[in-house]
Amino acid sequence: MKKTLLVCLLAIIGTMSAWAQKYALIDMDYIYKKIPQYEMANEQLEQISQRWQSEVEALASEAETMYKQYQADMVFLTNDQKSARENAIVAKEKAVQDLRLRYFGPEGELYQKRNSLVGHIQDDIYNAVKEISERNGYFMVIDRSSAESIIFASPRIDISKEVLKKLGY
Repeated sequence: MKKTLLVCLLAIIGTMSAWAQKYALIDMDYIYKKIPQYEMANEQLEQISQRWQSEVEALASEAETMYKQYQADMVFLTNDQKSARENAIVAKEKAVQDLRLRYFGPEGELYQKRNSLVGHIQDDIYNAVKEISERNGYFMVIDRSSAESIIFASPRIDISKEVLKKLGY
């Protein structure tokens, strides 16, 4: 009886361990910092972003100046002149919004530039992580740099260095 109970208990424990899922962590910030092309692409994107931001700010400043000038001249303007100036101000503000959307919108030029400069690096990392996961039987790989709710994780399950090695860094 005791042997049967012990065998059943061991079988249950063995089955439960087969259901156990393996997890791994990666630190994308660490990986990105170790890839020189990513750092160069990021610097290039930052320069482009600053140039475009200053262009948008200059146009916004023009709209603000037009508005202040309109307020100062309002008492001297006829209704037709007021309407023309208001339309010009609105058109300038719309141009600012359109430019901001063109550069920084969800499908804007910055997004497209980022994809062209960084997309292939991210794809390579994804493929390396996928291959390592399939080879080692990981059910899930979590990015430790973006998962703020991880309080502690054993360094033994961090595969960041393995990913970099797979990528040749």
